[in-house]
Amino acid sequence: MTDTKQCPVVRLEDELKNSYLTYAMSVIVSRALPDVRDGMKPSQRRILLAMNDLNLGPSSKFRKCAKIAGDTSGNYHPHGEAVVYPTLVRMAQNFNMRYPLIQGQGNFGSIDGDPPAAMRYTEARLTAPSVNMLEDMDKDTVDFVSNYDETREEPTVLPAKFPNLLVNGSVGIAVGMSTSIPPNNLTEICDGIIELIENPDIEVEALCEIIKGPDFPTGAIICGEKDVRKAYTTGRGIVKVRSKAEVEEKKNGRESIVFKEIPYQLNKAKVIEKIADLVKDGKITGISDVRDESGRKEPVRIVVDLKRGENSDVILNQLYKYTLLQSSFSIIMLALVNGRPQLLNIKEMIYHFVEHRKEIIRRRTLFLLKKAEKRHHIVKGLILALNHIDEVIKVIRGSQDTKEAKSSLREKWQLSVQQADAIVQMRLGALTNLEFNKLDDERKTLEEQIATFKGILEDPQKILAIIKEETIAIRDKYGDKRRTKIGTAIEAFVLEDIIADDQSVVLITHEGYIKRTPVDTYSKQHRGGKGVTGTGMKQGDIVKDFFIASAHQYILFFSNYGKVYWLKVYDIPEMSRTAKGRALVNLLNLDNDENISSVIPVREFDSRWLVMATRQGIIKKTALSAFSRPNKSGIRAINLDEGDRLISTVLTDGEQDLIIGTKLGRACRFNETEVRPLGRAARGVRGCKLLENDIVIGMVVVRDDHSLLTICEKGYGKRSAYESYRLTRRGVQGVLNFRRTDKTGDVVAIVSVRDEEQVMIITSKGMVIRMGTASLRILSRATQGVRLIRLKKNDSVVSVAKLTKEILEDMGEDSSVTEASETEAEADNGEVANEETSEKSSEESSEEPSEETAVESTESE
Repeated sequence: MTDTKQCPVVRLEDELKNSYLTYAMSVIVSRALPDVRDGMKPSQRRILLAMNDLNLGPSSKFRKCAKIAGDTSGNYHPHGEAVVYPTLVRMAQNFNMRYPLIQGQGNFGSIDGDPPAAMRYTEARLTAPSVNMLEDMDKDTVDFVSNYDETREEPTVLPAKFPNLLVNGSVGIAVGMSTSIPPNNLTEICDGIIELIENPDIEVEALCEIIKGPDFPTGAIICGEKDVRKAYTTGRGIVKVRSKAEVEEKKNGRESIVFKEIPYQLNKAKVIEKIADLVKDGKITGISDVRDESGRKEPVRIVVDLKRGENSDVILNQLYKYTLLQSSFSIIMLALVNGRPQLLNIKEMIYHFVEHRKEIIRRRTLFLLKKAEKRHHIVKGLILALNHIDEVIKVIRGSQDTKEAKSSLREKWQLSVQQADAIVQMRLGALTNLEFNKLDDERKTLEEQIATFKGILEDPQKILAIIKEETIAIRDKYGDKRRTKIGTAIEAFVLEDIIADDQSVVLITHEGYIKRTPVDTYSKQHRGGKGVTGTGMKQGDIVKDFFIASAHQYILFFSNYGKVYWLKVYDIPEMSRTAKGRALVNLLNLDNDENISSVIPVREFDSRWLVMATRQGIIKKTALSAFSRPNKSGIRAINLDEGDRLISTVLTDGEQDLIIGTKLGRACRFNETEVRPLGRAARGVRGCKLLENDIVIGMVVVRDDHSLLTICEKGYGKRSAYESYRLTRRGVQGVLNFRRTDKTGDVVAIVSVRDEEQVMIITSKGMVIRMGTASLRILSRATQGVRLIRLKKNDSVVSVAKLTKEILEDMGEDSSVTEASETEAEADNGEVANEETSEKSSEESSEEPSEETAVESTESE
């Protein structure tokens, strides 16, 4: 039997790991990441090398890109010209490269995302900066390695007199890592290099004072210096970039927003398409037209025409919010350092470039020194030969051949092989005195050069001085002004930034539906129209609250459970006048059986007060500022006793009179200064003393030009002057407000009204009547009032809503009384007369509170 060697056993996990790591490093080093020294990926470096081989300098003729891509692929890059050409194109696009390395002729694509023409139709040559990238490559400044098929050699890095990585940036995706280095301004980078040479210990923050931040070829505005500094000091960060916008006013009075600079690598055509889609979908309503007016004079000019009267600031914020006209640029300053990926800050990147230039200058100087010494050696031999020219000629003529002549010269004057060879090849014309003087001058020059080169190699400061000198020359030749401005920081968008603060009519119905409608929807109606009663409300529903508010105002919703909810006006769905509205339960996180008792619109949470009254007679005053922090799920506004409910909430200035009305017809008037301020979640104090089976049904603020309208469940009601309600103290029973009988039923609501206003009354069976308050004359405080609405059997009044004078005017209506209500009022005049005759006796027989009863209750939470 023959012995067979067994194959080594390798774990599959180890093999996959090693193979993948090999592949990953190949991608990282050979494709995706740039070298920190010249800022080039291998494909870019090879393209410039192939163009240099073709002598395609800035002053040469253009050559077909197909030839360039073919030579690059055939001589250096093993991945095919179809891969090479896109890289070549990008290096020629002035909207991608801050300082293009290739000058193209033909269609090289556009900022609109148009693709370049095929490489057989385009031509290219090197630009002046790219020549500086290749300069001194023939002076042994860089290492060379064999190409992919070992037929020629290619440099591992370019000498890079031009700081390419720092000024043109780089983007690449490797395996498990990526790089995104922004372009910078050449003048600032060169100043930073000079500063680092002069002050090696400079802090990164101080360097950021010189290098302000990215300088994109497309300009635009970087929002916030803080984000830039963070990225440049840590190597990672995100900066926000905004398009530069100008507002132009047209002859017809309308305005246009013009964008002349857009964020880096943004597709202009797609931005315009996105704006058009936003207008079409109704997300932005204030734009009448958008068009592209870009041309040779202005490479970028996006014009957005606004509708008449639109706020340009709001539309601009909407465009920034919904399009990439404001976008984020991620900075990841990752590059290859000695063949290994490393995250660098701006100082480290400049440091590695300076170190690279020090090595280039050292090797270049050493190369020039050797060349000068070699020539000096030859010149010394030639001068020696001229000094002994007759003997040299004699030796050469006496020799059988050139080899013997060289050997004889070396033996006679101790010459080197090189010197002897130069003497033998010397022309007869060099024997003149003039040539002798030239050689002597050359010797002196070479000796000076040799001394200079040796001095450079012996003194590192001289190398740094050369780098500084060359950097200044680069800055003066190619430097320009910044294109990208560094602006102030911006916070995350809030909706106020993109929504106009327009006036809207907010409508809330008794059944809990809400909507907002533009003011002009109502102002366009003719006088005498149906107004809000002509809306598409649910049958039997009425308007409970109806007010005008601006889009940025808050609306505070107080529920019967003692909680408060917030909504911005712009969060309320905007609907047509005939729409039913959206159910409040879909906008607020209301619990089961929870409903809204009061609605208060506010713009600012200032020094005013909120006064709350509960069904069991508890009252509480809290500063409006205590409700300035909205919470989507609502917060506690008052701590209620078991079974108690929040009935009413009013907004006051802190010194107003209030009237609390009860179901059994009592009214307690007191000044709110008697109610001490309490915290948001407190219980409150006693507002009025209730009789047995009595509850609070409402609270109003006393106003000079108003009167108190009281309405009962069986359709009776009356207006009374506030002067007839004497001022008592908090915590008492108050005075008789309405002489309740079985005919009138319990009091349902009290409302503070003026003559110019209207009220709407709804019954349990959905019957609605709307009447002007002017049709109801002022009656005494303790009367039964008049019949306001004739009820059907088993029907009763359940709610009352008020339409103010301002709202009626905006609806295009006046406060005239409806025909039905006038007839009913006239029919009930007899009842009023009969009731008034007994007013005095009924009031005297009412239970007026004694002095003891009127004493303020000390109950509190």
